[in-house]
Amino acid sequence: MKCPFCSGLQSRVVDSRQSEDGASIRRRRECESCARRFTTYERIDMIPLVVVKKDMTRETFDVSKLRAGILKSCEKRPVALEEIDALASGIEQRLQNAAEPEVTTRQIGEMVMDGLKQLDEVAYVRFASVYREFRDIQSFRDELNRLLIDLENGKPDGAADR
Repeated sequence: MKCPFCSGLQSRVVDSRQSEDGASIRRRRECESCARRFTTYERIDMIPLVVVKKDMTRETFDVSKLRAGILKSCEKRPVALEEIDALASGIEQRLQNAAEPEVTTRQIGEMVMDGLKQLDEVAYVRFASVYREFRDIQSFRDELNRLLIDLENGKPDGAADR
């Protein structure tokens, strides 16, 4: 591992710990040239996931974009950052576990809406209004009615027909 301070190539591991979610290992290293310490993280190298957009263009999946979209929907709402991170990480994990090399924005959007519906109804409606491209007040009202029916029927997981 190359030292970030002196670019030395020899270092030794001083301490290793598994992350809380078990997805990575944190290692404290000490450079044998300059004796300074630095931290590295080791993660499993996943096969890159490709997102197929509405216009059929493709780009590499970026969990930070997913997290940013969820965060925008949750602005000024009582949703903790840990919950947002957990939702984004959970979606990323489900996509990786599916072992499909490509995923559509529609699939991702539905997963986000299902998760937001459980976290915060207002954040859900905000995301849905952008994702579903509401054109008028009637389409907005229709989505609110679907949400209310789901809540009345005890289906917070988005199981209602769309």
